[in-house]
Amino acid sequence: MFWDSSAVIPLFLPEARSRALTALLSEDTEPVVWWLTPVECHSAVQRRQREKAIPGNPAQAALARLEAFCEDVDQISATDPVRRRAIRLLSTHALRAGDALQLAAALVWCEENPQGERFICLDDRLRGAARAEGFDVRP
Repeated sequence: MFWDSSAVIPLFLPEARSRALTALLSEDTEPVVWWLTPVECHSAVQRRQREKAIPGNPAQAALARLEAFCEDVDQISATDPVRRRAIRLLSTHALRAGDALQLAAALVWCEENPQGERFICLDDRLRGAARAEGFDVRP
């Protein structure tokens, strides 16, 4: 399964969909993420801490769990093929650049054959584009 950063964050910070995403992760023997997912997740944790949405210690624990998670998953690197696919996706779907890169990385991961492959994502716009590209979008 390919995990978008929007779906990774609730694995480490409690949210409404955390339980469902944790269950999906328990089914996934080889999770895959985009190269910048750790940065996006760190940003989300730090932003929530600054906004006082989470107290200090849980934020540190969340970052430690995130770091361990990122060591155990496959990551799709920033490459020319990812960049080219992202540019194509921007002309096809109403995506932001970061979301186009996420989806492009997923397409590189599945070698442009997304049928039957799961794309785990919570962002509605990205979910729609991934579905249009042929992914089985969850949750």
